[in-house]
Amino acid sequence: MKVILLERVGRTGAIGDEVVVKDGFARNFLLPQGKALRATEANRAKFASERANIEQRNEERRRSATGIAEGLNGKAITLIRQAAETGQLYGSVAARDIVEALASDGYTVQRSQVDLTDPIKSVGLHTVALNLHPEVAVSITVNVARSDDEAVRQAAGEDVTITQFEVDEDSDFAAGQADAASDDRFDDAV
Repeated sequence: MKVILLERVGRTGAIGDEVVVKDGFARNFLLPQGKALRATEANRAKFASERANIEQRNEERRRSATGIAEGLNGKAITLIRQAAETGQLYGSVAARDIVEALASDGYTVQRSQVDLTDPIKSVGLHTVALNLHPEVAVSITVNVARSDDEAVRQAAGEDVTITQFEVDEDSDFAAGQADAASDDRFDDAV
């Protein structure tokens, strides 16, 4: 289907471009969202007469998105979730959770603007892209942790999913190793 784009759409095109897209993409996304018009003579004339207004609205939305982006670029948010010892979350962190965390910090972001291909399912620092406008994209860091203390340690660069065992001379493990070593010596002597 041939359509006239009313705003920049990813790799498809920019404002005013007449492009051929798949019928389903046009019917299910571009047309209902108001991002395109069918490429008919009547719609071409309508677009030509309203082009200045369309470009002005787009510029206002871009400026608004740029203002939000300046505050968000590189921002880190912390989400506390329950997780196993291995760092695997018992649930997951979805776009909705990120939007709610940003809203609590005073930022207005839509769920559709969060570019999260798969839900986050492990503790750690995750970089998430936000597409605030077709021409404005920023990235934020989502710190998923089991506690506030763990979040601070992760932000400092520590990997909390690695469990480190320290072998102490007085521990049962060390005593068991010493017994095994003496048994080996006894076997060698016989």
